[in-house]
This record gives sequence, structure tokens and C-alpha cells, in this order.
Amino acid sequence: MKAFTFERASSVEAAAKSAASNPGAKFIAGGTNLLDLMKLEIETPTHLIDVNGLRLDKIETTENGGLRVGAMVRNTDLASDATVRRDYGLLSRALVAGASGQLRNKATTAGNLLQRTRCPYFYDTNQPCNKRQPGSGCSAIGGFSRQHAVVGVSDACIATHPSDMAIAMRALDASVETVKADGAKRTIPIDDFYRLPGDTPHIETSLEKGEFITAVTLPPPVGGKHIYRKVRDRASYAFALISVGAVIQQDGTGRVAVGGVAHKPWRVEAAEAELPNGAKATASRILENAKPTEENRFKVELVERTLGAVLSEARG
Repeated sequence: MKAFTFERASSVEAAAKSAASNPGAKFIAGGTNLLDLMKLEIETPTHLIDVNGLRLDKIETTENGGLRVGAMVRNTDLASDATVRRDYGLLSRALVAGASGQLRNKATTAGNLLQRTRCPYFYDTNQPCNKRQPGSGCSAIGGFSRQHAVVGVSDACIATHPSDMAIAMRALDASVETVKADGAKRTIPIDDFYRLPGDTPHIETSLEKGEFITAVTLPPPVGGKHIYRKVRDRASYAFALISVGAVIQQDGTGRVAVGGVAHKPWRVEAAEAELPNGAKATASRILENAKPTEENRFKVELVERTLGAVLSEARG
């Protein structure tokens, strides 16, 4: 691990300003992803800004009947919150499907959104990786690609986004609240928050330098059956080969977001009109521009089968 300086932020504005003025700065909260990357010298921040003391750990109802989740709310607390379990069951189920109890006790809402890919080539510093070292190449293309993306890919990167929580947030139409280095606030719809790889896969979100996440907001509850189904190589503590987060209404309409297939949580809202017509019609629209490799071509069928199981569960 490389040497770094350290400070405890006194306010949100101070944290954003400090990050903007230090080119090598990173925010640290639970550190469940960042510290691992620092040990491998994939992340090499020169300055860490501890934001644990900023009291962003509240879950509150909003004026319009939605929910505001502070950036520092721990995954365990969010998953077990009574309002979340009652009105946003998809979010609670997605959180419980991720990581382990110990990690969920430390991991935060903002940190979960910002966690980086688990592509093995990204973690292997002996291999070229455009996400780790821009312009070096993508070892996954032409390499071992079973875990990788099938849609939204580019010639520069076929990595997938690892978060379970983000899949639920995308299906629930969440927005991300931030504060910029100049103190300006903005709200970013979660679909605009994440970027596809294009030719700059190292730029993963729309955050500006120093911009600090303060909360995630959810609109009023939509009802229906909330289902999160995760398919993985082992029963626990594994990232998704495929995951499907869905909210299905009694008439068969609903919302669907898919994980394990793209560089970001993947939701094609136009495809949701096909939900009453079944999994095959819906999945074909969700993945209509898919470009799988020979090793991950099975994911195309697996999305359809997993979505089929979700729709069957929704019907009871």
C-alpha cells in the first residue's frame, strides 16, 4: 500500500472542497472496496478524506411520500428498516443478497453505488486493463469472459457492474443527491449517474471532481410484488452471473432491471411493455443489442429463464 495523508471532514462542503483541491484524493467511509484496491495498488490515493462523522446516516420520508436514504446509512440498517421492508421490498432483498453480514454492517449506501467492477483482469495488475490503466487494452476481450457483459459493451471494456443494491435502485427510479466542490447541489437520476464504457471505461459515473454523494432518494412506493432473484456460481458471497430485480403489478405490468449483463444496472423501459407477454418477449427486448462472447453467450438465455422464474413467482 502506498503512503497517503488523512483528514476527517468537518462538513460536506469541506469534504468536497478538499477532494477537488487534492488531485489524488478519495473519500473513505466503510472502505470495504477501496481498502482492498489500495492493498493491491489498483487505487493509489495520496489523500484520504474520512466522511464517517458527517451524520449522513438517516432514513427519512420525503414531502412527496418517498424516502431519503443518507449516504452513510449502512447496508444492514437499510435492509432491515421497517419502511424499506414494507414499501421497497426489492431494495431490502437486493441488499441481503449481496456480500456477507460482516460486510453489510460496514458498507454504506454511497459506497455500494460506487464500488468497482470485479473483473479479474482489473484486479490483476500484470494484465492490460483500460479501466485500471486507460489505453492499455482490455484483456477480457479474447480472454476468459464467462462473467463479463453481453450488452452495452465497447471495444475498450466488457466489464460488469457488481452492485446488487444499484439494480434495485434502478428499478425503483432512485436519484442521487450530491454537493459539488463549489457548494452547488444537484440531483442525478440513477440512469444518468452511471456511464457506459465507450472509449473511457475508467470514467464510471457522471460525478465531477470532488463531487460528494449526500443521499439517495426514492419516489413514493409503487406497490406490487417486489422480487430480487440472483443467479451465481455458489449460494452465498458471490457476485451475480445474472440478477433480476422486478416490481410486478397484479395486471402483469411492472418494472425490471437486470444485473450481471452490463457496465451499469441495465433497464430498458420500452421492454417493460412486453411483461404481460411473458419472459421471452421481454428478455429479447432487454437484450436486443447484445454482443456476447462464446464464453458468456449462455447469459442471454439465463436472463430469459431468470425473468421467467420471477414472473412465475409474481403470479404466485
